[in-house]
Amino acid sequence: MREPGVRRRRLSLTSLIDVIFLLLLFFMLSSTFSRFSDVELASAGDGPPGDGPAPIFVQLRADALRVNARDVPLDRLGAALAPLIAGEARALVSTGADVTAQRLTDLLVRLRGVERLSVRVLVP
Repeated sequence: MREPGVRRRRLSLTSLIDVIFLLLLFFMLSSTFSRFSDVELASAGDGPPGDGPAPIFVQLRADALRVNARDVPLDRLGAALAPLIAGEARALVSTGADVTAQRLTDLLVRLRGVERLSVRVLVP
């Protein structure tokens, strides 16, 4: 029981609102709103050996891209692969030590857009 004549102090919500605002601000600034896409990776050892056509060899370096030992710019990759694909084809991708993950991802996204092509990444 309360003593007569003693008034209760009002609870101030100002500090609680400040803390909630700071938490909201922190989570908004620390989260990312960009959309990530998945790139499916498979190593060359996955699956049965193919009896089909010879694979297409893609060599990725930091400053060059080669398809079956021919230099190809990344933006013309689809045109360079088109005559090599007859029916189902597979591409084996090898990378150099100086290749960044972003450059490999750019290449895999381009290769994913080529129809009837399965891609394997060779792991050094």
